[in-house]
Amino acid sequence: MDLDPRAVLSFGYHIGLGIAAIGSALGLGRAVGSAMDAIGRQPEAAARIQFAMIIGAAFIEALTIYALISVFLLRLVTGPLGVGLQAASGGG
Repeated sequence: MDLDPRAVLSFGYHIGLGIAAIGSALGLGRAVGSAMDAIGRQPEAAARIQFAMIIGAAFIEALTIYALISVFLLRLVTGPLGVGLQAASGGG
């Protein structure tokens, strides 16, 4: 059985998107948790810490959104996944 490269790319991108979402969630949780610890230790610096946390959270979320957009762009270029699987199996 010969696999269509489009099908392999499609699977890979979706797995990569899942990994990016998990990494984003872990990173965001750690960043917010650390910011809350820092605010608890130094309440007078809460505004500066919160500002830095929000900027960092925006960058973390932006990376996940880029991963999602790349999957949609791949979908536009290669077509739906079923087309690649039908071609690989010899179907019409």
